[in-house]
Amino acid sequence: MSSPVVLITGALTGIGRAAALGFAKAGYRVVVSGRREDAGKALAAELGGLGAEAEFVRADVRHEDDVRHLVDRAVARFGGLDIAVNNAGVEGTPGPVIEQTADSYAATFETNVLGTLLSLKHEMRVMREQGFGSIVNVSSTMGARGAANMSLYTASKHAVEGLTKSAALEAASYGVRVNAVAPGPTETAMLDRLTGSPDKKAAFYAAVPLKRGGRPDEIADAILFLASEHASFITGQIIRVNGGKTAS
Repeated sequence: MSSPVVLITGALTGIGRAAALGFAKAGYRVVVSGRREDAGKALAAELGGLGAEAEFVRADVRHEDDVRHLVDRAVARFGGLDIAVNNAGVEGTPGPVIEQTADSYAATFETNVLGTLLSLKHEMRVMREQGFGSIVNVSSTMGARGAANMSLYTASKHAVEGLTKSAALEAASYGVRVNAVAPGPTETAMLDRLTGSPDKKAAFYAAVPLKRGGRPDEIADAILFLASEHASFITGQIIRVNGGKTAS
């Protein structure tokens, strides 16, 4: 029996990269995607060094032709698509609502929401014909609560969670599961950009009951679980991996 095939968007850094490494170590065949050709090819080579069959496909999830090509390339290379992880995302421009613009809205929503929608559309297109598959979207703690000065990012992740639940209800009829992992503060370059300083990062962590940030591999472990047959009766759910941040 061939190893399962997983496609990961936004795979070149942070949580996406950790997920790619986790799937490779678990014996999956891996298609990784992002916008930077050199980094993508280097990651594919690294995954190959772990014994995984891996390929990089450059794609910008804001553009449907790119997404269609990405999904079709994964199927052409490996013969199907068992799992998809929709991780591509941006933090947008932090700041008060009264300073936001149509351009800052578009810059956030085109990747986080449109990119997730287009990815779901083409992944589900393939999985519907197969009659099986598992999709994991990546949300955020801010997908379930408000955050001052982060209105656009917060709204975009609320939208991702709505897409996840709606897609799960549609896909259940043809044997496909759709869930999301919602990380809390995690040790990534995105968090470094958001906080801007060690003191501000420490303040983020102080608000987490476990008093630390998550590691990318901890988030990846949750993604691998939801994607696997160990979660075969779970669909339409948002799994919050945040050190207890949303417990109250």
